[in-house]
Amino acid sequence: MPKRLSVASQPAKFLLPALLVLALGGCQTVGIEDVTGALGGKSETSAKAETRSDMDALRERYRAKPGDPNLALEYGKALRASGQHAQAVAVMEQAVLAHPNNKALLAGYGRALADNGDFQRAFDVLSRAHSPEDPDWRILSAQGAALDQLGRNEEAQQYYATALKIVPDEPQVLSNLGLSYMLQNNLSKAEQVLGRAYQRNQNDARIRANLALVLGLQGRESEAEILVKADLPPDQAAAKVAALRQVLAKKQQRADK
Repeated sequence: MPKRLSVASQPAKFLLPALLVLALGGCQTVGIEDVTGALGGKSETSAKAETRSDMDALRERYRAKPGDPNLALEYGKALRASGQHAQAVAVMEQAVLAHPNNKALLAGYGRALADNGDFQRAFDVLSRAHSPEDPDWRILSAQGAALDQLGRNEEAQQYYATALKIVPDEPQVLSNLGLSYMLQNNLSKAEQVLGRAYQRNQNDARIRANLALVLGLQGRESEAEILVKADLPPDQAAAKVAALRQVLAKKQQRADK
Protein backbone atom coordinates (compact mmCIF):
# COMPACT_ATOMS: atom_id res chain seq x y z
CA MET A 1 0.00 0.00 0.00
CA PRO A 2 1.31 3.50 -0.74
CA LYS A 3 2.79 5.53 2.08
CA ARG A 4 1.68 9.00 1.01
CA LEU A 5 1.92 11.56 3.80
CA SER A 6 -0.29 14.63 3.70
CA VAL A 7 -1.09 17.41 6.12
CA ALA A 8 -4.36 17.08 8.07
CA SER A 9 -7.16 19.01 6.38
CA GLN A 10 -9.04 21.81 8.09
CA PRO A 11 -12.13 19.57 8.52
CA ALA A 12 -9.92 16.96 10.15
CA LYS A 13 -8.36 19.47 12.52
CA PHE A 14 -11.82 20.61 13.57
CA LEU A 15 -13.55 17.25 13.74
CA LEU A 16 -11.02 15.22 15.73
CA PRO A 17 -11.48 17.20 18.97
CA ALA A 18 -15.14 17.70 18.18
CA LEU A 19 -15.74 13.97 18.05
CA LEU A 20 -14.14 13.58 21.45
CA VAL A 21 -16.58 16.11 22.86
CA LEU A 22 -19.59 14.52 21.25
CA ALA A 23 -18.76 10.89 21.87
CA LEU A 24 -18.37 11.21 25.63
CA GLY A 25 -19.75 14.61 26.49
CA GLY A 26 -16.36 16.27 26.84
CA CYS A 27 -16.05 15.08 30.42
CA GLN A 28 -12.99 12.84 30.33
CA THR A 29 -9.76 12.10 28.52
CA VAL A 30 -10.22 9.44 25.88
CA GLY A 31 -8.17 7.48 23.42
CA ILE A 32 -8.53 6.86 19.72
CA GLU A 33 -10.92 3.96 20.14
CA ASP A 34 -13.35 6.25 21.95
CA VAL A 35 -13.52 8.40 18.84
CA THR A 36 -14.18 5.64 16.33
CA GLY A 37 -14.29 2.34 18.10
CA ALA A 38 -11.34 1.48 15.96
CA LEU A 39 -8.86 -0.29 18.12
CA GLY A 40 -10.88 -2.94 19.84
CA GLY A 41 -10.68 -1.46 23.32
CA LYS A 42 -13.41 -1.66 25.91
CA SER A 43 -16.48 0.50 25.57
CA GLU A 44 -17.12 3.34 28.00
CA THR A 45 -19.57 1.20 29.98
CA SER A 46 -17.45 -1.91 30.18
CA ALA A 47 -14.35 0.09 31.08
CA LYS A 48 -16.13 1.47 34.12
CA ALA A 49 -16.89 -2.07 35.23
CA GLU A 50 -13.18 -2.64 35.86
CA THR A 51 -13.09 -2.23 39.65
CA ARG A 52 -10.13 -1.00 41.66
CA SER A 53 -9.82 -4.37 43.39
CA ASP A 54 -9.68 -6.14 40.03
CA MET A 55 -6.93 -3.80 38.88
CA ASP A 56 -4.98 -4.25 42.12
CA ALA A 57 -5.18 -8.02 41.83
CA LEU A 58 -4.11 -7.95 38.18
CA ARG A 59 -1.23 -5.62 38.98
CA GLU A 60 0.06 -8.01 41.63
CA ARG A 61 -0.22 -10.98 39.27
CA TYR A 62 1.73 -9.05 36.63
CA ARG A 63 4.44 -8.00 39.09
CA ALA A 64 4.84 -11.60 40.20
CA LYS A 65 5.32 -12.81 36.60
CA PRO A 66 6.35 -9.80 34.45
CA GLY A 67 7.72 -12.09 31.76
CA ASP A 68 4.36 -13.77 31.10
CA PRO A 69 3.15 -12.38 27.73
CA ASN A 70 -0.49 -13.21 28.41
CA LEU A 71 -0.44 -11.42 31.74
CA ALA A 72 1.31 -8.43 30.18
CA LEU A 73 -1.35 -8.26 27.47
CA GLU A 74 -4.18 -8.52 29.99
CA TYR A 75 -2.64 -5.87 32.24
CA GLY A 76 -1.97 -3.57 29.31
CA LYS A 77 -5.60 -3.82 28.19
CA ALA A 78 -6.80 -3.05 31.71
CA LEU A 79 -4.54 -0.01 31.91
CA ARG A 80 -5.85 1.23 28.57
CA ALA A 81 -9.44 0.72 29.68
CA SER A 82 -8.82 2.72 32.85
CA GLY A 83 -7.24 5.61 30.96
CA GLN A 84 -3.66 4.96 32.12
CA HIS A 85 -2.26 5.25 28.62
CA ALA A 86 1.37 6.02 29.38
CA GLN A 87 1.54 3.11 31.81
CA ALA A 88 -0.02 0.81 29.22
CA VAL A 89 2.63 1.85 26.69
CA ALA A 90 5.41 1.11 29.19
CA VAL A 91 4.03 -2.34 30.03
CA MET A 92 3.48 -3.30 26.40
CA GLU A 93 6.86 -1.96 25.31
CA GLN A 94 8.65 -4.14 27.85
CA ALA A 95 6.59 -7.15 26.80
CA VAL A 96 7.41 -6.63 23.12
CA LEU A 97 11.11 -6.24 23.88
CA ALA A 98 11.00 -9.64 25.58
CA HIS A 99 8.78 -11.26 22.91
CA PRO A 100 9.44 -9.34 19.66
CA ASN A 101 7.62 -11.83 17.42
CA ASN A 102 4.43 -12.14 19.48
CA LYS A 103 1.70 -10.77 17.19
CA ALA A 104 -0.85 -10.28 19.97
CA LEU A 105 1.63 -8.23 21.98
CA LEU A 106 2.54 -6.14 18.95
CA ALA A 107 -1.15 -5.45 18.32
CA GLY A 108 -1.64 -4.46 21.96
CA TYR A 109 1.43 -2.24 21.88
CA GLY A 110 0.21 -0.51 18.73
CA ARG A 111 -3.17 0.15 20.29
CA ALA A 112 -1.54 1.51 23.45
CA LEU A 113 0.63 3.87 21.39
CA ALA A 114 -2.45 5.12 19.54
CA ASP A 115 -4.29 5.70 22.82
CA ASN A 116 -1.30 7.76 23.92
CA GLY A 117 -1.39 9.90 20.77
CA ASP A 118 1.70 8.43 19.10
CA PHE A 119 -0.06 7.62 15.86
CA GLN A 120 2.92 7.18 13.53
CA ARG A 121 4.61 4.71 15.86
CA ALA A 122 1.25 3.02 16.40
CA PHE A 123 0.85 2.51 12.67
CA ASP A 124 4.39 1.18 12.32
CA VAL A 125 3.99 -1.29 15.21
CA LEU A 126 0.59 -2.45 13.99
CA SER A 127 2.18 -3.13 10.61
CA ARG A 128 4.39 -5.70 12.35
CA ALA A 129 1.43 -7.36 14.06
CA HIS A 130 0.19 -9.19 10.98
CA SER A 131 1.19 -10.11 7.46
CA PRO A 132 -0.60 -10.12 4.08
CA GLU A 133 -0.62 -13.92 4.27
CA ASP A 134 -2.52 -13.80 7.58
CA PRO A 135 -4.51 -10.55 7.59
CA ASP A 136 -6.43 -9.38 10.65
CA TRP A 137 -9.31 -7.03 9.88
CA ARG A 138 -9.18 -5.46 13.35
CA ILE A 139 -5.55 -4.47 12.88
CA LEU A 140 -6.21 -3.19 9.36
CA SER A 141 -9.02 -1.03 10.73
CA ALA A 142 -6.80 0.18 13.56
CA GLN A 143 -4.09 1.11 11.06
CA GLY A 144 -6.65 3.06 9.08
CA ALA A 145 -7.75 4.92 12.21
CA ALA A 146 -4.14 5.86 12.99
CA LEU A 147 -3.65 7.13 9.43
CA ASP A 148 -6.81 9.23 9.70
CA GLN A 149 -5.40 10.82 12.84
CA LEU A 150 -2.30 11.69 10.80
CA GLY A 151 -4.42 13.30 8.09
CA ARG A 152 -3.71 10.52 5.59
CA ASN A 153 -7.37 9.89 4.82
CA GLU A 154 -7.15 8.39 1.33
CA GLU A 155 -4.52 5.94 2.49
CA ALA A 156 -6.65 5.08 5.53
CA GLN A 157 -9.58 4.28 3.28
CA GLN A 158 -7.50 1.68 1.47
CA TYR A 159 -6.96 -0.12 4.77
CA TYR A 160 -10.67 -0.03 5.58
CA ALA A 161 -11.46 -1.39 2.12
CA THR A 162 -9.08 -4.29 2.69
CA ALA A 163 -10.64 -4.99 6.08
CA LEU A 164 -14.14 -4.97 4.54
CA LYS A 165 -13.05 -7.60 2.04
CA ILE A 166 -12.47 -9.88 5.04
CA VAL A 167 -15.59 -8.86 7.01
CA PRO A 168 -18.11 -7.24 4.66
CA ASP A 169 -20.43 -4.74 6.36
CA GLU A 170 -18.65 -4.98 9.72
CA PRO A 171 -20.10 -1.95 11.58
CA GLN A 172 -16.85 -1.11 13.37
CA VAL A 173 -14.97 -0.80 10.08
CA LEU A 174 -17.85 1.00 8.37
CA SER A 175 -17.93 3.53 11.21
CA ASN A 176 -14.22 4.22 10.79
CA LEU A 177 -14.63 4.55 7.03
CA GLY A 178 -17.53 6.95 7.47
CA LEU A 179 -15.49 9.04 9.87
CA SER A 180 -12.65 9.12 7.35
CA TYR A 181 -15.00 10.56 4.71
CA MET A 182 -16.26 13.04 7.29
CA LEU A 183 -12.70 14.19 7.94
CA GLN A 184 -12.40 14.88 4.21
CA ASN A 185 -15.63 16.91 4.38
CA ASN A 186 -17.33 14.40 2.06
CA LEU A 187 -20.48 14.51 4.17
CA SER A 188 -22.89 12.75 1.82
CA LYS A 189 -20.56 9.75 1.49
CA ALA A 190 -19.93 9.80 5.25
CA GLU A 191 -23.66 9.72 5.95
CA GLN A 192 -24.17 6.81 3.55
CA VAL A 193 -21.45 4.67 5.13
CA LEU A 194 -22.29 5.59 8.73
CA GLY A 195 -25.93 4.84 8.02
CA ARG A 196 -24.92 1.32 7.02
CA ALA A 197 -22.91 0.98 10.21
CA TYR A 198 -25.83 2.22 12.30
CA GLN A 199 -28.27 -0.22 10.68
CA ARG A 200 -25.97 -3.08 11.67
CA ASN A 201 -25.32 -1.93 15.23
CA GLN A 202 -27.77 0.63 16.56
CA ASN A 203 -26.55 0.19 20.14
CA ASP A 204 -23.01 1.49 19.62
CA ALA A 205 -22.92 5.02 21.07
CA ARG A 206 -19.83 5.94 19.07
CA ILE A 207 -21.45 5.02 15.76
CA ARG A 208 -24.49 7.08 16.76
CA ALA A 209 -22.25 10.01 17.72
CA ASN A 210 -20.45 9.92 14.38
CA LEU A 211 -23.70 9.71 12.41
CA ALA A 212 -25.32 12.45 14.51
CA LEU A 213 -22.40 14.77 13.85
CA VAL A 214 -22.46 14.25 10.11
CA LEU A 215 -26.21 14.94 10.08
CA GLY A 216 -25.69 18.08 12.13
CA LEU A 217 -22.91 19.27 9.86
CA GLN A 218 -25.41 19.08 7.00
CA GLY A 219 -27.85 21.31 8.88
CA ARG A 220 -30.14 18.49 10.05
CA GLU A 221 -29.85 19.29 13.74
CA SER A 222 -33.22 17.86 14.81
CA GLU A 223 -32.41 14.46 13.27
CA ALA A 224 -28.99 14.55 14.87
CA GLU A 225 -30.38 15.34 18.32
CA ILE A 226 -32.91 12.51 18.16
CA LEU A 227 -30.15 10.10 17.24
CA VAL A 228 -27.58 11.21 19.81
CA LYS A 229 -29.96 11.01 22.78
CA ALA A 230 -31.53 7.66 21.85
CA ASP A 231 -31.96 5.23 24.76
CA LEU A 232 -30.20 7.57 27.23
CA PRO A 233 -31.46 8.77 30.62
CA PRO A 234 -32.72 12.38 30.44
CA ASP A 235 -29.64 13.91 32.08
CA GLN A 236 -27.20 12.09 29.81
CA ALA A 237 -29.35 12.84 26.76
CA ALA A 238 -29.32 16.54 27.61
CA ALA A 239 -25.53 16.48 27.99
CA LYS A 240 -25.08 14.79 24.60
CA VAL A 241 -27.40 17.27 22.89
CA ALA A 242 -25.57 20.18 24.51
CA ALA A 243 -22.24 18.76 23.33
CA LEU A 244 -23.59 18.36 19.80
CA ARG A 245 -24.88 21.94 19.75
CA GLN A 246 -21.53 23.19 21.03
CA VAL A 247 -19.65 21.34 18.30
CA LEU A 248 -21.95 22.62 15.55
CA ALA A 249 -21.80 26.19 16.89
CA LYS A 250 -18.00 26.13 16.82
CA LYS A 251 -18.09 24.79 13.27
CA GLN A 252 -20.39 27.65 12.24
CA GLN A 253 -18.15 30.21 13.93
CA ARG A 254 -15.19 28.89 11.94
CA ALA A 255 -17.20 29.00 8.72
CA ASP A 256 -18.16 32.63 9.35
CA LYS A 257 -14.55 33.77 9.77
